[in-house]
Amino acid sequence: MTTRSTLRRPRAAVGLALAGALALAGCASNDATAAKTDTSASDSSGKGLKQPDLNGDGKVVIGVLSPGDINDHGYYQSFVDGADAFAKEKGWKVIKRGSVPVNDALNAARALCQQNVDLVALGASELKTAIPASEQPVCAKTAWYVPSSANIDQTPKIMLSADDPNQSMLVAGYAAGLKMKTAGDTKAGFITGAKADFSVAAAKAFLAGIREVVPKAKLTTTYTGDFNDSAKAKEATQAQISQGAKVVYPYLGGATDASAQLANSNKVLTLTPGTDRCDSTAPKFDISVIFSPGDYFRAALEEFAKNNLKMGTTRVWQLGVDPYPTVKICDPKGDEAQQLADFIKKIGSKEIDPAAEVKRLG
Repeated sequence: MTTRSTLRRPRAAVGLALAGALALAGCASNDATAAKTDTSASDSSGKGLKQPDLNGDGKVVIGVLSPGDINDHGYYQSFVDGADAFAKEKGWKVIKRGSVPVNDALNAARALCQQNVDLVALGASELKTAIPASEQPVCAKTAWYVPSSANIDQTPKIMLSADDPNQSMLVAGYAAGLKMKTAGDTKAGFITGAKADFSVAAAKAFLAGIREVVPKAKLTTTYTGDFNDSAKAKEATQAQISQGAKVVYPYLGGATDASAQLANSNKVLTLTPGTDRCDSTAPKFDISVIFSPGDYFRAALEEFAKNNLKMGTTRVWQLGVDPYPTVKICDPKGDEAQQLADFIKKIGSKEIDPAAEVKRLG
């Protein structure tokens, strides 16, 4: 069973919401704000529209809203980087806003639509509160890309992109287990932000993966309450290292590097939360767990460019079948890479049922 420790620190006071909304700027800052909209002036039919220039104004504009730091060098940034790279190739424009509060997501989405975006993309499912805007007149001439989770219903106006976290997190644990077995280690740590359904499930699957290789392994999970607070991440990392963890997984956003750097200085192995950073040296990562939203989003943009991004559908990404998600050991020793490849292949062929393994070993 996973041992969970939660940091106890006084919470900072929460500031009052700004009265009135400000203009949403098309830049890469996290603090750009949204404009109020008048939904009464827009055509709500949305029929006969052709991607990618859905509103027919002669240009293609992609609007991105993210709940996290879009300069975090990790999960959230990968989403906007994917959009930027593809848009540059096509001569499109990207308007993006990071660190969007959940309670402001609906207004932020309306603001994007008012700026004549052709596609509204949510960087993570936490912003599901924006989805009702897809049914409103102001957003009639837009397509919607939404990362899926169990608490988001499919609607005719959005395209959902989904994967199974059990797959990637089970394999992440398996890769860590291979390293732990070689070194004779049995203790690992998992550091994340809020204690939410997805983060609890991720820790459970990670432990199950380790136990595929190291049956008596123990995992300490720390919920810092904040994916981006580097001070809390470092405190949690140091605490886990002091308790004997030889692998620490910073399942974080903007605080990932602070945790990884501390792990590096203590010669503790670490993993990435979503992106391939095997080439990184400061900090260094030992295992890349790749479920980058930017890779999924780029694939969707390619379909959008072909007038083939279908609303009302769900695209499900399969580990061991599709290029992503996947896991790689950055510097494999002996037959580690082959063992990992074989495990991934068995998941892709359904010889291994990740959900069943998580239930059995998590």
